[in-house]
Order: sequence, then structure tokens, then C-alpha cells
Amino acid sequence: MDNVTDVTRSNLVGGEMLNWSDLHPGDARPAAAGPAAEALLAAVLTPDANVLLAGPHAAELVEFVASQVTSVDLLVRSAPDAEELAELLDTTKGQVFCGSLDRFAVDEKTGGVPPSPPGVGAVHGGYDVVVVLDGLERLVGPDTAGFTWADSLDRLVGVLRSGGSLLLGAANGFGFERLVQPDIAAALPRDEDWGRDVGDRAPAGLKRVTVAVESAGLQVHQTYAVFPSLVQADVALAAVDGPAAVVAARAVASRNDGPVLMDPYRLVLDAAEAGLAFELAPAWYFVVGAEAPAVLPDGVVPDGEGVLLEEHLLTALRCDDQAELRRVIPQYVAWLGTGGAGSPDNVILDGDSYRLFGEPQELDVVEHLRRFANRVLEGGGRVPWPAAADAHQLTARLAAMAGITVPEPDFTPDEVIRPRGSAEQLQTVARLADELAHASARAILFEGTVSGIRRSRPYRVGHAVMNPARVIRRRLKRVLKKVRR
Repeated sequence: MDNVTDVTRSNLVGGEMLNWSDLHPGDARPAAAGPAAEALLAAVLTPDANVLLAGPHAAELVEFVASQVTSVDLLVRSAPDAEELAELLDTTKGQVFCGSLDRFAVDEKTGGVPPSPPGVGAVHGGYDVVVVLDGLERLVGPDTAGFTWADSLDRLVGVLRSGGSLLLGAANGFGFERLVQPDIAAALPRDEDWGRDVGDRAPAGLKRVTVAVESAGLQVHQTYAVFPSLVQADVALAAVDGPAAVVAARAVASRNDGPVLMDPYRLVLDAAEAGLAFELAPAWYFVVGAEAPAVLPDGVVPDGEGVLLEEHLLTALRCDDQAELRRVIPQYVAWLGTGGAGSPDNVILDGDSYRLFGEPQELDVVEHLRRFANRVLEGGGRVPWPAAADAHQLTARLAAMAGITVPEPDFTPDEVIRPRGSAEQLQTVARLADELAHASARAILFEGTVSGIRRSRPYRVGHAVMNPARVIRRRLKRVLKKVRR
């Protein structure tokens, strides 16, 4: 197995990819990375741990693991990546193995445990922690056939000592990304989407992945929903509700800032309200044999109870509960007057108290309300007042509830707020079409009323009496003008 030459600084185990890089991809997704991944590693790893880091992980994560533990081995399929990481870890205790997982058996660590055939349970090896935060799909190359997702998991369990810890990542093939963006890769596959056996596909959905992990004889201690993706793990949550759902929504929205099918921010929050956000998360972390905090990184979700003020106001708008709007808006404006510095999307409402959710926003009262009005229209939200269908009118109406008059010069009358996603645009078009139909109906009604008045006897009598008087009046004016000349 130790096939180290003067040219290579890594151990070639077979099935390596010579002209490929997962760390610097040309037409493939990058390696696993993000503050949530680093926080999970910091929570689980101990200084005396013997670690195997399998699959593509960003160089920053590799360096972080090496700084935390006594010994770390790497398994990557890319030969250029293996050489780069071997040079990076030149002073670190451990080895870099290059090749496919199906060819991998760490004799020095496991005491000579041979690779077990696919589908056969492996004998436990000698690693204290096995880290596969990128998932199992990129542990083999195109030369490996008939090696399923479950076989990959069994092989990793085989090199894990009894009672050891496994940190496993899994991407969700039907998550928020699928609902927000069209799946272009289905028609235009990337370079890494080479042909595979049908049975090599990863299990789809949270329940099936969980069952597959448990079928390998592992007990999952903690499961995280990862946002916005495995390769950009900004936050990992054990539960996606309350303020945590807002953090998740912001993460997904930040990743999808271009044209979208649906507003990603609203989609995540609506799914959280329906209890579906965890299952629709872009990816998951599964922690076996260790305990970790419920939120990664620590402090990314503010403590305390309450609901986002923006969500409360949007609910009132949807329900046309104007009494609640007139109760909350003045309270919120009063809070701003005491030094509060947050728009409704950055303020937590807990009963009758308000507190800042994130960083302060140095805006005046009208600008805070204006920001909320813009977000309502961008999200295609319902506005119960037809006359308040633009940002200025909606801001003015909300400000009036707190006794504030919004001057016209503060806004551009012709400014148009574009709904965020295609679905919200369709909703806005439908709302405007309905308002136009109602306005047309009222115009027809008024026209009919005027026509009826003109045909009435009193109108005709009055018109007959008044018309000669008008003629005489016009003639007198002309005569007077001639006299004056």
C-alpha cells in the first residue's frame, strides 16, 4: 500500500485521479468548508484524537484539524490535491493517501485490516474520529464501479475504532435550492457527473439517509440542518424554528441573490412555520459517537424567545388585522425613539417588548418603515389598501398609524419595487389585475349612474331652463368685450 516515490509525497492507493482537482474545480462544486464545519470539528475533536479526514475538505479546514489533534490522515481521490495537502501538512504527524475509498486500507492504523468486499460489514479499525463532511459521493473516481453509497459508509465504519466518532455530511437532492433555482445540471451535467451504476446513487431525503446510517450499525447522536450548502456551511442548526429559521433564511437568501423562481427568504420562513424547513435543508450533518452544541457556530442565533417583528406585521397584513397594525406600529416607533436601531426584519417582538436581532441599522423612523414596505412588495405580500400598492403610499399609511406624516419629496413617485421571484411576480400581477378589474367595474358603475341622471326628467327640465340662460350670458360677454374695445 505504501507506494511513495521521490516524485510524490502522498501514498497512492489506487483509483487516483491524475488530472483532476476537487480543491480547485473547473466545472464542479468546491470542497466542503464554512464556519459551521469548523465549529463542529472544534466541538468534537480532542488533542489526543487520531483522525481520518476523507474526501474533499477546504485547505483551511485541513489546517484547522491538524492544529487541533495529535495525528491526522487524509484520503483524497485527486493526485494534485494530495500533493498540495501533503506539502501543507509537511510538519504534521500523519499521512496523505491518494485514491478511491474502495482501495483504501490503513495497515499502520488498523493493524492490517484488509478492505472488505462491497456489502460486507467491515472489521473495526483504529481511527478515533472519521470526518466526511463533504459526503460520500466524492470518495471514489470514475474507475470504481459497483461501489454504492452504503458500501462507502461500511468501509469508513471499518476504519473507525469501536466507540469512535463519525462526522458525516449529506447533500439534499430535493431541498430549498431545488425550489428556488431550476436544476440546470439535469440537462447540462458537469464534468464530475460521469456515468455511474443506478445503484450507486445516494439515498434521497432525510429519513432515508438516517435509515442508511443506522443500518450501518451507527447511532446518530445529533443531526444538523446545514445552510446554505455543504461547500459553504455558514450555519448548522439542530432545529429550524423561531430566530434560528430567520438565520437559515438569511443564509439561503444570501446564496441566491440573482433571478429566482421563488423568494428564498420567504420560502424558508414559510417552510419553517409549516415544520418542513429541516427536511428541506440544503444539507445535513450527522454526528455519531459525540455530543455537540445545538447551534453552530456558537452565538449565530440570538438567545431568547419571541418572533421577528416583520413576520408578525406580515401576518397582520395577510389577515387584514388593522387593529393589530395600529397597536404594534406605534409601539415599535416608540421603541425606535428610545434608541432602538433596527428595521422590522431585524427586531424581535416578545409580547410588548422589542430587542435588536442583529447589527444596529442607523436609519430614521421613516426609513425603517420604508424598508419594511419595500420587503412587503418584494415578497409579493398582501396589502389590504389598494391605494397603498407602492412603497411610498404604504410607508405613509404605516407612518400615519404612529402620527407621522411622510412628505412627498422624500420619495420618487415613479419608483417601482420589483417582486423578488417569479412566483411573487405572478402574485403581484394577479393582485394588480384584480384591482384594475374592480376599478373598471366602478368606472362602469359611475358611467351608468351619470347616464341615468342625464336621462331623468329633472335633469332634462333643468337643462332646458339653464341652457338659454347660458346662451344669453355668453352673448352678453361678447357684446361687453366689443364695447370695451
